[in-house]
Amino acid sequence: MFYGKLPIMVLSEMVSSRSNTTNGQIAAYILEHLEEIKHDSIRDLAAKTYVSTSSISRFCRDIGLRDYMELKELFSTTSLNFETWSQAPDPDVQRDEYVSAVHDSLERVRKSLDMERLYRLANDIRRYQKIAIFGMLKAETVAMNLQCDLAMLGKIATTKVRFSEQSECLATAGPDELLIIFSYTGIYYDYGMPRHQTDRRTQRPKIYFITSDESAKTNPAYDEVIWFDSTQTQVSHPYQLQLVGSLIAQCYSHVLGKK
Repeated sequence: MFYGKLPIMVLSEMVSSRSNTTNGQIAAYILEHLEEIKHDSIRDLAAKTYVSTSSISRFCRDIGLRDYMELKELFSTTSLNFETWSQAPDPDVQRDEYVSAVHDSLERVRKSLDMERLYRLANDIRRYQKIAIFGMLKAETVAMNLQCDLAMLGKIATTKVRFSEQSECLATAGPDELLIIFSYTGIYYDYGMPRHQTDRRTQRPKIYFITSDESAKTNPAYDEVIWFDSTQTQVSHPYQLQLVGSLIAQCYSHVLGKK
């Protein structure tokens, strides 16, 4: 896992909010002062971000937490990690080693991906009128790319960048809706997304879960799991997901008989 639960939620809020908004301001400050804030009270954080304590409480709810106390609890186990793939001093070697690793990761997808499942999804995309495509951070860029590809094929789908908006949609989606969720490591619901929606046997949306997490295959929360083989290293993300997303659009194009 490259991000803990807290950073992924805060990063999501930061990239989806304008920098001059209250939530954007709070999120940016938190990410820059993770160690310092572990010891701050809600009043301390409010003073340092020049907002009210009620704004801090609202921010916590917007990123899917109960309150500031839960935010504080998450600080104790939070870290941000970035993986530098090549340690070679030569820039050309750095490039070649990185590109080679990406190529290998795409080969893993090619060899492991079940195209029959992709075509089932493509047919459901054609059948459903209400479609939502979600992911967090890098996975959300894949969701937006698929949304764009489908639009060029005449199919409208929605997506939401903000964590709170995805959560709300998951909690209210009904049986006439198709949800496509991209989750590289399979921990999408660990961020606090509403599981009660996926646990229901009736009156729930149809859910396709796209992941490299093999344990997801037996999870009854999903109607279909599109799995691909991965070492789950940072160098593979989001390239593997993007390949799957692009192939979904290709399959849909074939279903429509487009050239």
